[in-house]
Amino acid sequence: MESQLKVERNIQVEQIKQSPTASREVEIVERKGIGHPDSVADGIAESVSRALSKYYIKNYSRILHHNTDQVEVVGGQADPKFGGGNVLEPTYILLSGRATSTVGDERVPVKSIAIKSAKDYLRDHFPDLDIDADVMIDSRIGNGSIDLRGLYDTRKFKANDTSFGVGFAPFTDTEKIVKLTENYINGELKKTLPQIGYDIKVMGFRKNKTINLTVAAAYVDKYVKDPTEYYSIKEELTNKIMDNAIKYTDNDIKVFVNTGDIKEDKVYYLTVTGLSMENGDDGSVGRGNRVTGLITPYRPMSMEAAAGKNPVTHVGKLYNVLSNIIANKIVEEEGGDIKEVLVRIVSQIGRPVDEPHVAGIQVIYEDNVDHSKHKNNIRAIADDKLAHISDLTNMFVDGKVDVF
Repeated sequence: MESQLKVERNIQVEQIKQSPTASREVEIVERKGIGHPDSVADGIAESVSRALSKYYIKNYSRILHHNTDQVEVVGGQADPKFGGGNVLEPTYILLSGRATSTVGDERVPVKSIAIKSAKDYLRDHFPDLDIDADVMIDSRIGNGSIDLRGLYDTRKFKANDTSFGVGFAPFTDTEKIVKLTENYINGELKKTLPQIGYDIKVMGFRKNKTINLTVAAAYVDKYVKDPTEYYSIKEELTNKIMDNAIKYTDNDIKVFVNTGDIKEDKVYYLTVTGLSMENGDDGSVGRGNRVTGLITPYRPMSMEAAAGKNPVTHVGKLYNVLSNIIANKIVEEEGGDIKEVLVRIVSQIGRPVDEPHVAGIQVIYEDNVDHSKHKNNIRAIADDKLAHISDLTNMFVDGKVDVF
């Protein structure tokens, strides 16, 4: 791959010698599904950002300053029962952050846009949730500060924060299976098992060649008539998760579903809406999945909350996504010579977003590979992706990039 450098970016490529994650004895991977309270907060925050961005583009031809990455989900109260229970107190959802609300003499209906987009998101993703009765949505989104707005001028494309993003590739079998398991349960499986709700959490633990999947799956009570049917569905769900997982690995798979159930004490994972936030579970933006869609303690991670951050110059969002894009592109182009790639990109507030303070790339090669023949190409890949970082903005606005 050839790269025509218009600027000299600080991209450092180094070989490291360590065991890749897939070769280690133990690996732990987690995914909080789209109905987990933390993921609900992420989803709403990103939805609000997209809605504001579209409004700004339509009316002012560019995205104005905003960060809507402060969403709190405060659990309500419910009384689930076999055959159908009730939500007793609605879940309270607080939208906060900052957004440009005045342009010259014109007011931007920020709060109205935010509340509508939050309701639309919940309605589109959680069909058993009554938007009018089961949730209360309150917007306290304020106006951005003058200093940040000055830095945020989208015509300057300068970083409005000093932060970093991290990425890695390729996914291990454990990582692939954990993510695909939640996608499967909250996707295709709904056609045959509508009794399973949307609050799904998958914990993967691999020891050597055995991957253990522990799945917490909320049931929707009105679709389950009694404990016998509950356990019948549980057995079917376990088998279907197993059948799906073995497609993606040669490792042994063990599946455990709702291990907190206690039959003799009548303890079941029943919900009215398919969401645990109905009954006391709280959530916040950035407390769940990273931009990979996973929580990976055996990998480098950033604590940055990407969802809801502006999609133009907030490097906490851009660099985390771009790091993973770069890592995957390197693995794709460099063939079988590379076992694992780690990418870290750090910004400096006020610098152009396409010129990070440093982009550090660490590569674990296969044995007996001449790493020097890959170094320039790896650097060129990173340089090209940084040069086109503005392409990510439209992808965020169009919902084509997942951030949780």
